[in-house]
Amino acid sequence: MDITRRFVRLSSVRPDGYVEFVFSIGDPEIGVDLILSRAAYDEFCKVNHVTFVTLEQAVAIDFDKSKWRFGRPGISE
Repeated sequence: MDITRRFVRLSSVRPDGYVEFVFSIGDPEIGVDLILSRAAYDEFCKVNHVTFVTLEQAVAIDFDKSKWRFGRPGISE
């Protein structure tokens, strides 16, 4: 794991101007949920030199997490 790599996975942009996202260090599969104003989010991403998680990567991460949550990949109940 390379702890110098930083990842952001955008969750949503709220109508009130706040951005919800997941921030990860070293591994985009393990992160914390954060919320910042748009200006603060832009600065946060710039300062941390983040790599943005693509939609395809996000789908793969969610699929892999389902193995831990439900015992098999793709199971949703």
